[in-house]
Amino acid sequence: MDEQTHESNNAYKVCCQKSGLIKLVAGLFAVLIIITAVFMLFAALNKLKESRYIGQDVEKKNSITISGLGKIEAKPDIGVVSLGVVSQGATVSPAQIDNTEKMNKIVQAMKDLGIDEKDLKTANYSIYPRYNYESGKQNIIGYEVSQSLEVKIRDLNKASSILGKAAELGANQVGSLSFTFDDPEGLKVEAREKAIKNAREKATTLANQLEVDLVRIINFSESSNGYEPPVYYSTKELGIGGGGATPDVQVGQNEITANVSITYEIQ
Repeated sequence: MDEQTHESNNAYKVCCQKSGLIKLVAGLFAVLIIITAVFMLFAALNKLKESRYIGQDVEKKNSITISGLGKIEAKPDIGVVSLGVVSQGATVSPAQIDNTEKMNKIVQAMKDLGIDEKDLKTANYSIYPRYNYESGKQNIIGYEVSQSLEVKIRDLNKASSILGKAAELGANQVGSLSFTFDDPEGLKVEAREKAIKNAREKATTLANQLEVDLVRIINFSESSNGYEPPVYYSTKELGIGGGGATPDVQVGQNEITANVSITYEIQ
């Protein structure tokens, strides 16, 4: 084999290698096109699926919104009152001593009347200077010590006795007497049930009048309350410093209300 034939064979081999490389690149390109097409197809399907749900959410539906009211009246089982002592002195020390002695006696009296220690809580303790203004000048003329005790009354028959005893022992700031429930959640649930029943009855009546069918509830909201305004007593009503009669505390009843709003899809 001469040199010319050898070169021809080499050229042929190179040509074959290039041809194989071209085929490989073409095959990979074809695979890439197929993968891209499949990806785009799945993306389009997902988009279509998503658009269905989005379309359903924003689609305007025929609906009616009905409000319902539920009321429960019950006698409170808890009373809460604030008993305060304010003491004054030329210096802090005598005011503190007077305040502490009076408040300690009140606390002990509450325990003697059957108030559990967990139902007694110091709500405030403060010391303030007292000023006198003369000729444009501010002068300290003494100090004021203030302390308040929050008392939770579980036996409401003792409410009058507690208020009278506190006044007798030196409480000169008494107020915020209010009546509530130890566990109001059960009453709120009952009021809500009545409100939902009220709304359902109204919705059924309205649907019959409109000759439509209630399909399902598509929205619900609720608000409730169950707190009576606090009852306030002045020191005169409690007989502080004047030997007046102990107030006759009337507990009465509290009203727990629930308001609901229900939106129905109709057809």
